[in-house]
Amino acid sequence: MDTNKSPKKKNLRHLLLLSILTAMALTLFLVEAQIPLPIGIAGVKLGLANLVTLFLLVKFSARDAAAVLGMRIFLGNLFTGQAVSLLYSLAGGILSLVVMLLLCRILKGKSIWFVSVMGGISHNLGQILIAMCLLGVGGVLYYLPFLLVSGILMGLLTGLVTQGFLAAWDRLHIQ
Repeated sequence: MDTNKSPKKKNLRHLLLLSILTAMALTLFLVEAQIPLPIGIAGVKLGLANLVTLFLLVKFSARDAAAVLGMRIFLGNLFTGQAVSLLYSLAGGILSLVVMLLLCRILKGKSIWFVSVMGGISHNLGQILIAMCLLGVGGVLYYLPFLLVSGILMGLLTGLVTQGFLAAWDRLHIQ
């Protein structure tokens, strides 16, 4: 085998995998946008696309996770026509990614459910902070307890599902 083609093939395979994972994250985001939640509080979501972000943080790199997250946020807001929520998504997504990255490094890929819970909480804190900056009012803090509870519950759900997926991935010995 020609060794000059090997790095190119590896890079192409990696790019293809990231593209597939971006499509998966975007699909989860778009499906989630169609699910009506019985809670009438703005900003409360399931956070299903976070499955992909967590997977990338554990099995690949922070750079890969950030690239897929950024593409998902940009394309998701473009496809749903919610340009105003782009700043909220970016603030929450970036803060969540940083917190989850730090926890993944500290916990060495263990307790993914806890990493996800903290990611959910930090995502909601990022949204509250951007809302306070944009609106210039502290009244949005009244949302905080509801958002924190939803971040904990949805983060736990997402984290447990991701933990199960990662265990299955390891059993398959996929590289």
